[in-house]
Parts: sequence; C-alpha cells; structure tokens
Amino acid sequence: MEDQRIRVALADDHDMVRKGLSVLLEQFDDLEIVGEAKDGQAALDLCRRLNPDVLLLDMIMPRMDGIEVIDVIREQCPETQIIALTSFGDPETVQKAIKNGAIGYLMKNVSGDELASAIRKAQQGQSTLSPEAAQVLIRATVQPPQIGHDLTDREREVLALMIEGLNNREIAEQLIISSSTVKNHVSSILSKLQTSSRTHAVALAVEHGIIH
Repeated sequence: MEDQRIRVALADDHDMVRKGLSVLLEQFDDLEIVGEAKDGQAALDLCRRLNPDVLLLDMIMPRMDGIEVIDVIREQCPETQIIALTSFGDPETVQKAIKNGAIGYLMKNVSGDELASAIRKAQQGQSTLSPEAAQVLIRATVQPPQIGHDLTDREREVLALMIEGLNNREIAEQLIISSSTVKNHVSSILSKLQTSSRTHAVALAVEHGIIH
C-alpha cells in the first residue's frame, strides 16, 4: 500500500501555511508529503528533482509567481498535476492559471476533506474548481475578452511609454533594449489592438484602461 500513496509537494511562501497544509494532509493515509518549497523557483527545482504526483501551488510568491511556475512545470514535469491554492480569486489569475495548465483552482479556506478529494482527482486527471473560480470561467465564456487582454508585460511597458508620447528610440533608451526590438513590440501591440495607427492604439489604451 505504501507505494500506492499519492506523492504531494507544497509550495507557499508562508511557513505557517505550509505547516498547516502538511498537518492537514498527513491525516490521510493515501497521501504523502514529499517536499516543500517557499518560492516559485524552489517549487520548480522541487518538481524537477522529485517529480511529485500533485503540486499544491500558491499563486503569489517571490522568485517566479505561480502563473510562471505552472507554465514551466507543465512543460518540464508533465507528469505532475498542479492545483492552484490561493487566497485570491481574481478573474485574470484564475484564467491564466487554468490556461497555463493547472488542473485545479482552490481557495485556502478549503476543508481538509475537500483538499484531499481534489488531490485524488488531480492524480486521476480530473479537475476541481472552487465555486469562485468556476464562476469566473463561466463568466469568461459568455463575455468577450477585454481589449488588450493578451498583451505581454513587456508590451504593456512599451504601450505605457507610447502613452507618455515617447518615440521608439526614447522607449529603447528607457527600457535598455534595441530600437528594432521596440519596433517589433509596437507592431505586436498594434496587431493585438487591431489597429494600424499608433495614435489610435494610445487612444484605445486610455479609453479601455489597458494600462493601470
């Protein structure tokens, strides 16, 4: 029976949360805590080293946030299923976590039995979503995506400087990148905002609050 246990890893930057989860899950005979990580990079290293069946992953962590970690782990450790476990149910985080490959999304106020059930389902390839996360995904299917939702962080930086009136050369100096790289970013921004005009792109960004 020992080798039948589901191997679980925990990643959270708060020691008390990790300890609490560990105590919570140790009461289930079919679950085994094989490792803990206190930041995103450590979570990645842990999965590469131990290849756990399931990773419980906080979304807000130093040295790589949860969204980045999910993306890399799905690519490098495809056998490990990931359950996002967080205090935040904001729509963008939920959608990105699921899109990047998390099989589950739960809030930290989940009960021990619910968490254990989600881990068992994850190991079987089945999804478990908190009511909050399920509502977000339902709303996303009936609402068109917000304009600019697919801009990368770097494109948002470039767009913010475009709003300030900087030209490509000035943006390149500000971000310490080449002018040709800026030009590529601007082309991508215009394409994603479905406009051929730099001025129109800036107007859309301001009108829709793309840059906060």
